[in-house]
Amino acid sequence: YIFENGSREDGLLTRDKFMEVNARMESRREFLKTECSRLGLDTSSHKSNAWEYLINRQYHVIWCNIFKAASTSWMYNFNLMANYSAAFLDKTKEVPLQLARRKYARPTAEMIKKAQGDSITFLIVRHPLERLASAYNDKIVHAWPKSFHDKLGHRIVKKYRKPADKTRTEKYPVFEEFVSYVLDEAKAKRSLDMHWTPYTTFCTPCKFNFDVILKFETLDEDQKFLIQLAHLQDIVKPEWRNSGKGTTATVHIISNLYARLNRRQLDGLYDLYKDDFRLFGYSIDSYYDIIDKEKVSSHG
Repeated sequence: YIFENGSREDGLLTRDKFMEVNARMESRREFLKTECSRLGLDTSSHKSNAWEYLINRQYHVIWCNIFKAASTSWMYNFNLMANYSAAFLDKTKEVPLQLARRKYARPTAEMIKKAQGDSITFLIVRHPLERLASAYNDKIVHAWPKSFHDKLGHRIVKKYRKPADKTRTEKYPVFEEFVSYVLDEAKAKRSLDMHWTPYTTFCTPCKFNFDVILKFETLDEDQKFLIQLAHLQDIVKPEWRNSGKGTTATVHIISNLYARLNRRQLDGLYDLYKDDFRLFGYSIDSYYDIIDKEKVSSHG
């Protein structure tokens, strides 16, 4: 890697910064490996799910696309790398995932393992409950009229809105109704929507070796690191598409949503996402604080 000294006018990482992020990636890989074996998720009794991976042979990168974790911008990047022009991508009405799947066949586990020989494999994660809130906001509250998620919202309201709440003005499910629905689906062992299914089922991260684990909390640096490591700087620009960047406003919105839940619902969510929490080192404690605070203030 050729780095100029000092800052870089292309906005990428300086040599020292690159080494610092490299060390962070190393410890994330180690952490994941240790947790995978501690939880027994790397054993042969667990089936690998290769279905959601995209393998780019030209640029030697492999990505497991987790929805609601910078997926919009990386889907755009993978479409660029598949030789769609930026001009086309910016004006097309087609769904980016469908465009991508025309160029990237759904791989088998063998194909991934073979491609990993000369590729960089990565995924992007964020706090599981933050991702759930983001999916709810995006897909349920702001569902396109008549879309699949819009109809799903109506079904959830019908099933979960209590008679006492029939006066509610929201046409879409409020957060606690949505959470009840997700937990019931999980309890019935039905497969969950890709926007809120656990990472562990979606990407089976214990079954494939990851070179780079990007986290939402450090996304800006992590993306630059990946772009430099994989030599993508000529094709990919590390800017945000559809930026849901974690500002205080988002933190505030998320707290307000979770304050509506009861302890049992939060326990249920922890149970649903517990492997995601453990594998990537996230904690749920602050969410219990939100609920406990809410109890105090509503009784005070």
